Amino acid sequence: MEAPDDLSKHTIMSMNLNHLRAFVAVAESLSFSRAANRLHISQPALSHQIRLLEEELETRLFLRDRRNVRLSATGQEILDDVVRLLDHADAIRHRARSSAKGCIGTLRIGFVASATHPVIPRMTQIFHKAFPKVALSLKNIPTVQQIDALRDHRIDIGVVRLPLHEPDIEIFPLFSEPFAVVFSRQHPLREKQKFSLRDLEKEPFVSYCERQAPAFFQHWTGLCRKSGFTPRIVQEASEMETVLALVSAGVGVAIVPQEIARRHKSSLVVLPLTRERIRSEIGLAFLRRNPAPLVQHMVHTLASSGLFERPSRRR
Repeated sequence: MEAPDDLSKHTIMSMNLNHLRAFVAVAESLSFSRAANRLHISQPALSHQIRLLEEELETRLFLRDRRNVRLSATGQEILDDVVRLLDHADAIRHRARSSAKGCIGTLRIGFVASATHPVIPRMTQIFHKAFPKVALSLKNIPTVQQIDALRDHRIDIGVVRLPLHEPDIEIFPLFSEPFAVVFSRQHPLREKQKFSLRDLEKEPFVSYCERQAPAFFQHWTGLCRKSGFTPRIVQEASEMETVLALVSAGVGVAIVPQEIARRHKSSLVVLPLTRERIRSEIGLAFLRRNPAPLVQHMVHTLASSGLFERPSRRR
């Protein structure tokens, strides 16, 4: 067989990796018997692999007689390339296995803006500590849109406002808090000694947009209905922060999660509804069927850390 002038990387890439490993083992030991022992195969099997590789490359890789083995000029020329190729193949194998186990990659998380303060920082910190090689891609998305994004595989996990009743979505509660009534510091109710929800019967309300989180909307309006009236909503907003800004400006009153309201105590009067049984909840949402390894790791990590407020449950 005549040696070609050069061997392209594409030619080497097309070779059987076992044949290339056999070539490197013989090249480094210059002994078929020692190379066979190193690879844990028989010497005839090793010789067969080298012969197949030489036939594929149409050149001799070794010059040998009964006593000595040495690399041919072509063998010397391609040895470093083959070693690098095998190292790269091993790295690909390791990365693929790590990815399959959920140890690397990117976890795409949607979250409602109102969850930013109580949940997201702690959640990401706990997960990053357990899986430092996994990148987290975070995107602010309303609850209803998160459900569509989960089903379309545009996100892997959602951090949503509860309640949520979707048969194909698994929910784990992360955090719950009382609702609170908020109104501006100029509002007449600020002087009232004994406050009840019924005092809001004739008040205009500012509300988080119903279409963004319909079940959440039913939750807080249910508090009003339980007190004997239906809230008169004069303005909706797609962000909780906007709701609070409108309340501060005197547009109306609002019922919002307590944690969000407390961040604006300097500009609002905040009255927590601690005696009410209905609470505002934030949960982790993901597709119930065949969750990806990274999703399972997130759920397990958060559950093990104690971040889940109570034992997980299906909804």
